[in-house]
Amino acid sequence: MRSETNSVVARLINRVFPRMPDFYSLIDEQCDLAVEVMSELVAFMSSGNWDKAALVGKLEKRSDELKARNLDVLNRAFSTPMDREDLYRAIVTVDHVVNYAKTTVREMEVLAVEPDHYMLEMAQLLHQGVVALQRGFRKLPKDPASAEEDADAARKAERNTEKIYRRALADLLDPDHYIKTRKDKHSAAIASIEGLLEPLGQHSEPVALAVAFVVDTFKHREVYRHMSNAGDRLAHAGEVLHDIVVKIS
Repeated sequence: MRSETNSVVARLINRVFPRMPDFYSLIDEQCDLAVEVMSELVAFMSSGNWDKAALVGKLEKRSDELKARNLDVLNRAFSTPMDREDLYRAIVTVDHVVNYAKTTVREMEVLAVEPDHYMLEMAQLLHQGVVALQRGFRKLPKDPASAEEDADAARKAERNTEKIYRRALADLLDPDHYIKTRKDKHSAAIASIEGLLEPLGQHSEPVALAVAFVVDTFKHREVYRHMSNAGDRLAHAGEVLHDIVVKIS
């Protein structure tokens, strides 16, 4: 009889004061997937294998599902281990970084842009940044103060990404660099444009080269800028981790 009474009381208490969800584990799961996505992005940028790019898109869908699940748990939670707004920002900002990985490969596909060494360098830095976030969020339950160094590492990865972005733009806007590094695909594009400019006669080839340079510059600039924006989202996630550390340490 007593055990039945205790069981009823326990159920009543759980209904009035439900157990707090393990938000640390939920966010860790998001970070783990973000690292997996960025690993595939690096693999794509280093190999040019479009199957890797497709995998980035598939993994991003899983990330969206995790974000939706975590936000639903947050909305239903009676209590949380930290400020609700900070939990919301952590869930959303980690997902934002993953979203930029997907949209980067999508832009490259639409614009017919192949990976280059600048894109690879930026992808590697973004990967380093999400690994830092993964480390930092894992430390929060037991040693939150030590996660500050990981927040700094994530923000440093963004700053280094921005440096690569500026170097990439400098080369991109240099016509001499374009001519020196021109590949067969560039030559094919130039020949195609030259055909449209045939009425110009002997001037068609240099004009076609100039047009191809401008078009190629705009395409690559879009991708570089998109990866720079991914770095901005990474820095934002690092700032969220920093804010949480300050509040719960």
